[in-house]
Amino acid sequence: MKSTAKITLGVLALLAMSATQGQAQITCAANPCSLNDTVKVTVSTVLRLTLSQAATNLTPPNEAAYDAGFQLDNGPVATVKANRGWTLKVSANAALWTAANGANASKVAADLQWATSSGGTYTGLTTSPVTFSSAAGGNAGTAQPVFYKTLWSYANDTPGDYSLVVVYTLSAP
Repeated sequence: MKSTAKITLGVLALLAMSATQGQAQITCAANPCSLNDTVKVTVSTVLRLTLSQAATNLTPPNEAAYDAGFQLDNGPVATVKANRGWTLKVSANAALWTAANGANASKVAADLQWATSSGGTYTGLTTSPVTFSSAAGGNAGTAQPVFYKTLWSYANDTPGDYSLVVVYTLSAP
């Protein structure tokens, strides 16, 4: 019975030691007394994209827009918050606009063009994402307005309802 008690006490002592090993304790008993505490943290990537609106109502084309071949509109403001470098890309979710109520079902996505300034160079949308904006480092909130230029043609753009989903994709390299 004595040997069983010794084994039991030995096992209990071993369990108690292993339970406290994960939480190492340091003690100082000198005068002066200094101890070090190493602090650690793992920082995850923070990427946030916010659009100022979920839908943009484009100006319906009138005679002047058809004559000019286009209509200008303001799109959303895209705001990026990140703690590292990032790239914001833009694309169309389909090669053609969705057409309803008599609209031309073959209106191409490239008829909606985008720019980062109202007087800037406009680029037609495609289904392949292209760089809209980027930054080498993190930032607390880069806001970039989007400007749209919709191409209109008397011959091709019949009356009806047109819609196209524009996709903004934020990623960290």
